[in-house]
Amino acid sequence: MKTTYKQTTKTKRTQCLLAAALVSALAFTATVARAADPLPSWNDTATKKSIITFVEKVTKKGSPDFVPVAERIATFDNDGTLWAEQPMYFQLIFALDRVKALAPQHPEWKDKEPFASVLKGDLKGALAGDGYKPLIELAMATHAGMTTEEFEKTVGDWLVTAKHPKSGRFYTEMVYQPMIELMAYLRANGFKTYIISAGGVEFMRAWAPQVFGIPLEQVFGSVIKTQYEVRDGKPVLVRLPELHFVDNQGGKPVGIHEWIGRRPLLAVGNSDDDFEMLEWTTAGSGARMGMFVHHTDAEREWAYDRQSHIGHLDKGLDEAKAKGWTVVSMKDDWNTIFPAEKK
Repeated sequence: MKTTYKQTTKTKRTQCLLAAALVSALAFTATVARAADPLPSWNDTATKKSIITFVEKVTKKGSPDFVPVAERIATFDNDGTLWAEQPMYFQLIFALDRVKALAPQHPEWKDKEPFASVLKGDLKGALAGDGYKPLIELAMATHAGMTTEEFEKTVGDWLVTAKHPKSGRFYTEMVYQPMIELMAYLRANGFKTYIISAGGVEFMRAWAPQVFGIPLEQVFGSVIKTQYEVRDGKPVLVRLPELHFVDNQGGKPVGIHEWIGRRPLLAVGNSDDDFEMLEWTTAGSGARMGMFVHHTDAEREWAYDRQSHIGHLDKGLDEAKAKGWTVVSMKDDWNTIFPAEKK
């Protein structure tokens, strides 16, 4: 039987996502098997001890800080918190690749910004202009105009071929092993783990459940408008080129309240865009924990914070100590950053 390109691509996409799911499964298995050390990729530092102490006191019956299972909510930012974000957000790389792929259908892009600069390889020129406007325009042109199923397939097809420009890894391998372990440890102790990201929700839902073991309904992000249509007799949801909700900064607590309906016990981010999520979380009564992942390892990952164009962490560093938030140093607190590469 002749194998079609479509079948081959689908097989590759399935293999990629299954491999990513295996990473999560192995992390969870290792965590359970090594109950004496639930976070093996974390060094034995004060940070690791504070995490374990927090989980134990909110889950131990009889503890004054005990929290019922139904109220054990943990929220995680995605870019820079669960997977890498340098040299630029991975969803932006996806959008740039889509511009190049779609260019033959849009000859007008040769003379229209930001598309013209993208096609010339001038990223700085493409992103120059009025704040986030170029980014939004690129996203709307490459993420909309298709059904939700078509978009999911487009993202899946990209993930099985695109590789990170520095590491050469697939993007689903650019995830942080210590965070995979942390989420597995929390779930083993009755927590529900949620992704609360500024990234596009449907972009993340195409791969995050398999990679992080988080159900689709616990992945939230920025949303573009979607409308119901019937095409060729089939009901579909069509993505429109218009923003509906931006899940960033103050939008994160709003989104958590609307979607989850509970204030988290634990919130983890890596930049000032996550400040409000940590602030709102730790303002609640009882035991709460706010955490920033601080990119301090230039050798194994990247070192950046206050001056970075990506993952800018300034106010958070200044106020973390006063607010009782934990700052995780990649260099000092993690003995492993990325999962072992598959042979």
